[in-house]
Amino acid sequence: MQNKTVAIIGAGVMGCATALDVARNGYRVIIKDISELVIEKAQKRMRQEYRSACMMRKDYAEISFDSILDRISFQLDYSDIEQVDIVIENISEDVELKINEYERLKEVCREDALFALNTSCISITKLASYLSEPQNVIGIHLMNPVPLKEMVEVVRGHHTSKQTEASIVEFLESLGKKPIVIDDLPGFVSNRLSHLFMNEAAFIVQDGIATAEQVDQIIKKGFNHKMGPLETADLIGLDTVVHSLEVLYTSYQDPKFRCSPLLRKMVDAGHWGRKSGKGFYDY
Repeated sequence: MQNKTVAIIGAGVMGCATALDVARNGYRVIIKDISELVIEKAQKRMRQEYRSACMMRKDYAEISFDSILDRISFQLDYSDIEQVDIVIENISEDVELKINEYERLKEVCREDALFALNTSCISITKLASYLSEPQNVIGIHLMNPVPLKEMVEVVRGHHTSKQTEASIVEFLESLGKKPIVIDDLPGFVSNRLSHLFMNEAAFIVQDGIATAEQVDQIIKKGFNHKMGPLETADLIGLDTVVHSLEVLYTSYQDPKFRCSPLLRKMVDAGHWGRKSGKGFYDY
């Protein structure tokens, strides 16, 4: 698989971490974004991700950052994307933004290119309907931080072919991941559960029952979780959590997914978690 080229669309937190991990495993990577500022920051973001991974995984440093960087192209346009074998789409959870990008990708990508959509909540079947070859489309829900998380939720859309599923599973295994293939409904497994958990934790803080630190300590020490729900929310980005809850609420019309007003207020204040330097905790 390593002779294949992978395009990663979106150079945010997940896009950069994914590009780093894919390139570290021998693939040529094109990382593309529409923002010049985001592309300028991407290399610095990857270096920080690399250093963090090396602290947690001694073997990660066996391949130098410069060697990884040699395999990555940073760009604002679609040059060479017509050659790629796999497209990993990492655009934020906004259907209209994704559709607009798919329209451009349909014009430049090969017919046999595989599309791995790294969404956290939106139905893969719905997104695949906006691409030319829905049988070549599958969901991959990578976990943050990408270099340290082995499990990947792989989501079969209604039209996803067995060949696409097998090829993407093989690709993920070549990255040292452990894919779990499931069927498609909004939120899949991980986010239908995790977002309820984070949202309820925010309601507890909002209601004044406990502080964020107390909530997280109870979950970590009482249930042996490595991170508490509010630490996790800060890591993901509170803006992303709120947007995902909106997708879940719209999809299921179930009041259990009603977003905590505290989460909305924090997002409105620009307190998005780690990415902004302040969320439930200061960074």
